[in-house]
Amino acid sequence: MGVNSNLTIVVASGKGGTGKTTIATNLARALSREDGDLRIPQEMIQLIDCDVEEPNSHLFLRPELLERKEVYISIPEVDGEKCIQCARCSEFCVYNALAYIKGSILIFPELCHGCGGCSFICPAHAISESQRIIGWIDQGKIGKMEFLQGELKIGTPLAPPIIKQLKEAIDQDKLTIIDAPPGTSCSVVSSLYGADYVILVTEPTPFGLNDLKLAYEVVQKMQIPCGVVINRADLLSSGGDISVEDFCREMDIPILLRIPFNREYASCYARGDLLVDQFPDLQKAFIQLFMAVCANKEGMN
Repeated sequence: MGVNSNLTIVVASGKGGTGKTTIATNLARALSREDGDLRIPQEMIQLIDCDVEEPNSHLFLRPELLERKEVYISIPEVDGEKCIQCARCSEFCVYNALAYIKGSILIFPELCHGCGGCSFICPAHAISESQRIIGWIDQGKIGKMEFLQGELKIGTPLAPPIIKQLKEAIDQDKLTIIDAPPGTSCSVVSSLYGADYVILVTEPTPFGLNDLKLAYEVVQKMQIPCGVVINRADLLSSGGDISVEDFCREMDIPILLRIPFNREYASCYARGDLLVDQFPDLQKAFIQLFMAVCANKEGMN
């Protein structure tokens, strides 16, 4: 079995709170440790936090942030003197960002997706575009490892444009680990697009099973190979649901790693520390996780 070190791996989950960021950050750290069993040079690893509504990978990896840039989208502006009130712009906009009411065009910038179609279709050339900030992208380093994260401006509903700009920084010659947003929304699809492999993180509870099914359906429709990590895998004795494993067996989804519930793990997480730095057994487990991803990816080619 070979080790492919230039993959783009997305760590995703159908719901928040399953340990998605824990898996992404510890995987990056385990692979880049100089004393690790499988060391990939830090400069050959990228970690990108695409959970732009609540980025928190930096809390565990503590990067040195070197640069911040603003992310904009184009918002229409209507020249009332040129407008011939044909209403074609409002009819064109599927997001209802423009409305024709009592002889005037009203603009709702919060609904605009910045496609520019309204200005293109206007026969009177009455629509121009202005720039509206929707968030930021931070770039930095963790040692020699590249780190990027996006942050959505409060009150702005448009995460995909920020994620798209984040992913433009992907270096195809490096191992890229993406911490995706939770759920199955448009922002998740944006994070998954172009991935070589998806690690779905879940927990053995009814909610974990339900949201795993939803996330798996999205990944299947996008035709991306995937495997599952079960966090707090021994919660069965506390009222968990073994049907998570039943579902994986039924759908022939490989279970890549099982992490047991451990109060010491929880305390480590609460301090903002990385599990692989504190527990040697987990360092080995995350290396095995990566090897399993490589093997599973090769087996599907």
